[in-house]
Amino acid sequence: MRIGMAGLGRMGMNMTRRLLKGGHEVVAYDISKASVSQAVKEGADGAGSFAEMAGKLTAPRTVWIMVPAGKPVDDTIKALTGHLKKGGTIIDGGNSFYKDAVRRADELSASGINFMDVGVSGGIWGLEAGYCLMAGGDPKVFKRHVPVFKTLAPKDGYLHCGPVGAGHFVKMVHNGIEYGMMAAYGEGFDIMNSSPYAGSLDYSKVAHLWNQGSVVRSWLLELAEDAFKKDPRLDKIEGYVDDSGEGRWTLQQAVDTAVPAPVTAAALFQRFSSRGKGEFSDKLLAALRNEFGGHAVKKAGR
Repeated sequence: MRIGMAGLGRMGMNMTRRLLKGGHEVVAYDISKASVSQAVKEGADGAGSFAEMAGKLTAPRTVWIMVPAGKPVDDTIKALTGHLKKGGTIIDGGNSFYKDAVRRADELSASGINFMDVGVSGGIWGLEAGYCLMAGGDPKVFKRHVPVFKTLAPKDGYLHCGPVGAGHFVKMVHNGIEYGMMAAYGEGFDIMNSSPYAGSLDYSKVAHLWNQGSVVRSWLLELAEDAFKKDPRLDKIEGYVDDSGEGRWTLQQAVDTAVPAPVTAAALFQRFSSRGKGEFSDKLLAALRNEFGGHAVKKAGR
């Protein structure tokens, strides 16, 4: 399939690479000319504008956008709308709020342009392992893009979750769960780090051990093992943990529907508290975010 990719950051560039390796043709665009040049070197067809991108795609045109949530998504969609004809499709693969997806689909329908929201999980490891894809939108539009989803995802790694908004909704809840899991690991290692046994414990080996058949085994523990191998006591980073919105949205959804979510709430508030005096648990959360998503960490002493 021939598809446009708008946004060549950490995720967009690796998704472009995976699509190219899977035999798809990608027309790549980014505000960074250097990123476009890199994509071209690796086999993509570069575009210097949305008009050029549209000109290099065949009808019905599809453009997958990977830009930060909020205004950047709206600006990108607005810029694309004039270049995509009726029957074209815009796929938002970023971490957008699901209600924004519903609004955007309604706005695009007047122009006859399809909209799909696809939550993407996999971080910087997705190029090798594949991306978990949670899609929302018209079933017929989804079916037309299955070849792309199959290439980006591992086996059984994509799902049509329902109408527009469902994809980003499921991804939002996924990230809320992630907050709680990471907080639990952080607290556990903090308890060990404050214990009489701290001096004898190798945290990378503990994380590795727990992944050998224990009930708390997970990919996050694999990442914790890697983080501790690089920095055994996480002395090189500050315990400052940012949040990108999904935890807040998940908690707000819980409030709106009167669903008790104390773990998600506590995990989100823990991130807020980390922005004062960071504890060891916060250092592990920061390290895990860096391991799976390449999110920046604050270096110790700065």
